[in-house]
Amino acid sequence: MGPWIPAYLGLGSNLEDPSLQLDRAEAGLAALPSVRLIAVSPRYGSDPVGFADQPRFLNAVAAVLTTLSPEALHRELRGLETVLGKVPPSERFGPRLIDLDLLVYGDAVIDSPELTVPHPRMHERAFVLYPLADIAPELWIPGHGRVGALKAKVAAVGLTRQ
Repeated sequence: MGPWIPAYLGLGSNLEDPSLQLDRAEAGLAALPSVRLIAVSPRYGSDPVGFADQPRFLNAVAAVLTTLSPEALHRELRGLETVLGKVPPSERFGPRLIDLDLLVYGDAVIDSPELTVPHPRMHERAFVLYPLADIAPELWIPGHGRVGALKAKVAAVGLTRQ
């Protein structure tokens, strides 16, 4: 078993009782082998990005420690989404039952066909930065800076802490 690496995960849902879907996702994360759920942010309601004709989202960020590689953790997240009932949305940025994204993995910078870390655009999205700042304001996002400073640059338009 390798070292325990900190990682941060985005959680989101806007279908079939999003609060219940995030509860289920948190329980699923806590049960993953080689993953320890350390903290979960408060939840935030947010307006949809891109495809606007859909319900508001409920978002949170989870902090984990893992011995998995970033690629293996990403595969576990995709598998958990499937177990939780996710069907790929018909529209890009469309409605979804659950969305689990690998935001940050230690200080790794990865740009492969399978995975991009840090998650693209996370540094400009309030629905990621605000919950992330609640649990890790000093976290360094490789290539972008500290979460607290990034959050200060992004307006909380349409964002409501639940």
